[in-house]
Amino acid sequence: MTQKIRDKLAKRPDILVIAEIIPPNSRILDLGCGDGSLLELLRKEKNVYGSGIEFSQEKILDCVSAGVPVVHGDLNKGLREFPDKSFDYVVLSQTLQAVERPDQLLEEMMRVGKKVIVSIINIGYYTARSQIMFQGKMPVTDALPLYWYNTPNIHLGTVCDFRNLCKEKKLNIVSEIPIGEAYEKLLAGFWPNLFAPTCVFVIE
Repeated sequence: MTQKIRDKLAKRPDILVIAEIIPPNSRILDLGCGDGSLLELLRKEKNVYGSGIEFSQEKILDCVSAGVPVVHGDLNKGLREFPDKSFDYVVLSQTLQAVERPDQLLEEMMRVGKKVIVSIINIGYYTARSQIMFQGKMPVTDALPLYWYNTPNIHLGTVCDFRNLCKEKKLNIVSEIPIGEAYEKLLAGFWPNLFAPTCVFVIE
């Protein structure tokens, strides 16, 4: 049954990596949970207690249809309704770049969760760089499929940018997992800022 979920997530390897990181029976808060696929997978494979926050009414309905607990919420307003350290993991996958203040949201995630998992879109990825350098335009890639004028992304950054943000906020990156295509995996392991289109960070 979970294979169907995994097949649906084939184009989101970062979510599959996150699913592998989270241990069984954990308490999970998934921010910007979309259709709830991560939580659905974790509930079925690892018996986690999980709930999501999502802004899109359409995606909330998808969560409800899948039996995933979800509440409507705007991440730009913070996580005031959640007590300190009320979750084992707070997850944010490819959403940080779409909020108004990524730094403030990251601080709120650290307050609410014992650990935080963030996956980011890396605009330092070589195909994105080449489009900016040689074509003189904002990049359109698999991870960034929309154009500059209709994208929800307002704070794009690189792997190095995110590391620097964590350093500035005195947050400890305990694990960094660059994600690349099959032919890029080795290179992404050595130079993630250049060869990883996305990257997963575990922070505490």
